Amino acid sequence: MTHIAVIGAGITGVTTAFQLREQGHDVTLIDRHRYPAMETSYANGGQLSACNAEVWNQRATLLKGLKWMFTPGAPFLLNPRPSWHKLSWLAEFVMAIPRYRMNTVQTARLAVAARAPLLAMAERAGLAFDLRRQGIMHVVSTEAEMVAARRVSLLLAEAGVERRELEAGEVRARAPGIDGPIAGGFFTESDMSGDIHLFTVGLAQWLESTGTVLRLGTRVDGLRPGAEDVRLVLDGEEARFDGVVIAAGVASRALARAAGDRVNVYPVKGYSVTVALEDAASRAAAPEVSLVDDSAKIVTSRLGENRLRIAGTAELNGFNRDIRADRIAPLLEWCGRRFPAVRTERAEPWAGLRPMMPDMMPRVGGGQHPRVFYNTGHGHLGWTLAGATAVAVASAVTEGLRTQAGRTHPVRAMAQPG
Repeated sequence: MTHIAVIGAGITGVTTAFQLREQGHDVTLIDRHRYPAMETSYANGGQLSACNAEVWNQRATLLKGLKWMFTPGAPFLLNPRPSWHKLSWLAEFVMAIPRYRMNTVQTARLAVAARAPLLAMAERAGLAFDLRRQGIMHVVSTEAEMVAARRVSLLLAEAGVERRELEAGEVRARAPGIDGPIAGGFFTESDMSGDIHLFTVGLAQWLESTGTVLRLGTRVDGLRPGAEDVRLVLDGEEARFDGVVIAAGVASRALARAAGDRVNVYPVKGYSVTVALEDAASRAAAPEVSLVDDSAKIVTSRLGENRLRIAGTAELNGFNRDIRADRIAPLLEWCGRRFPAVRTERAEPWAGLRPMMPDMMPRVGGGQHPRVFYNTGHGHLGWTLAGATAVAVASAVTEGLRTQAGRTHPVRAMAQPG
């Protein structure tokens, strides 16, 4: 039996460990935190959203970033302080603009393919994670935005995502407590929402109970691929594995460099607040259906009866993990405008670094060394895509190591899903 190390115990790492186990591998799951799901999988927007698969590589995104550069509460914030990492990432972001249409369709197809394996994992492990299969609704404020959203719907339809257009009255009927301008909306019945942290932690605990080794609170101090194995230095001590999957979020770039690969993941910070719905009026007014407000670039998900997750914003500010009050305030202000009957005095703020590739396509498959594999760079769609990319990378590991055992193909190139 082959022994595979998976670096990273977020949603991509834990689902990868599950699929490797299903394919007969012995797995050790490694993370620097004492618990699973302590970074980007801790408090994201809670959506499993094929309807939100549009990539960001458009000129309009860059123009907005420049326009909002000195507006602290803007949905997209670009710190003007230069760094080689940021500049190289932005240059590749621009170079990917011609692939906007193709990458949007490909991402949406991957999101659709991810639904079944993710739900199968939850059922196998008996997970309770506040799953709601009530669809996701996009709320659109202006007619101009409706025109743009219709174009996106056509791309999603190519991938098999049905996003039905709604009139303003239908939007208000599906979210009775909503206020503010509404030109219309779009509804994707097949999408879902839930608590990514509950899912990831629960799956990790189930894996441990079935024999997977969890090495949490463990540093990866070194990575040395060899002809017969991969050697990791864990908390100063060397351990040998038949292969390694790097699913370490924003830390993947440095680990890939040690393995001889270039994986240009950049940390794009996102923020959320989790509002405690403590009174009956707030619970009645908070939306039951998961929402995307296209104008504000904000998403919401109802987590059980007593919590409302509100998330959004994108910030290019390096590895800064500070929870900034001027970035949290717009989320609470949005709630006050859109759902004025929801009380927000008890709201837990959070910030996480999304691991994002410049073309917004995750890196899944083998690296230059035949024993090194990747499942990283999912950006804001980590949970949405994890079910499919975990299956893909586990299959790549199984095939790659089988080929390596036969010495018929010594190098496997980096692969993209799809």
